[in-house]
Amino acid sequence: MIELINLYKEFGKHPVLRGVNLTIRDGETMVIIGRSGCGKSVLLKHMIGLMKPDEGQVIVDGEEVSRASGETLRRLRLKFGMLFQGAALFDSLTVGENVAFSLREHTPMEEPEIQARIVECLGYVGLSGIEHLKPAELSGGMRKRVGLARALAIKPRVILYDEPTTGVDPIGADAINRLILRLHDRLKVTGVVVTHDMVSATKIADRIAMLHEGRILQVGTVEEIRSTSNPVVRQFILGVSENEEGK
Repeated sequence: MIELINLYKEFGKHPVLRGVNLTIRDGETMVIIGRSGCGKSVLLKHMIGLMKPDEGQVIVDGEEVSRASGETLRRLRLKFGMLFQGAALFDSLTVGENVAFSLREHTPMEEPEIQARIVECLGYVGLSGIEHLKPAELSGGMRKRVGLARALAIKPRVILYDEPTTGVDPIGADAINRLILRLHDRLKVTGVVVTHDMVSATKIADRIAMLHEGRILQVGTVEEIRSTSNPVVRQFILGVSENEEGK
């Protein structure tokens, strides 16, 4: 579904991506782990065309996003839904208006269809009947779920999750993890999740990729990552400040 081929990106003289290669299969949930500031969110922005690589290619469903512009880029972006780290809801809009935002901006749907889609998407995330509320009236976990309902509204092929459990208590985080699993099973969407939460990563991933110093260090199933002999990957998944080599 998504191919990242020899991707390079730097900001000023600071290199962030240094030759990233990664293939994400149609229908799988790929979790990208790595330390804060390693470029995980930058990778997501390349996938959806918000950033252009200095070198390399981003190919989505057989089309190159990294060179697309105008109407072609807009069409490619509509294959994606995105759950932002802080949910990124519009405070001045109701829950229903937030969920419907992309439908009104990017589709010719009539209002009765839009209202039905709002109800359907809020039902997916377990928040039926709250269309009239404002984001300020919701808990952090509820805002995340509304953000996910908005991401689902345009029936995307791919959902991008930027730190979906950050800022949520452990019970709320588990609810979000279970929701991601249910949506994967029910809607058969491809999921790309960036996180440093290893509890979440091992619960929802089909495969895990470790991003380190601008490159993908290792890709594997949950069990393959858990049993890795790579000292840097082991250091991260165990959450220790020094690896076996004392670094």
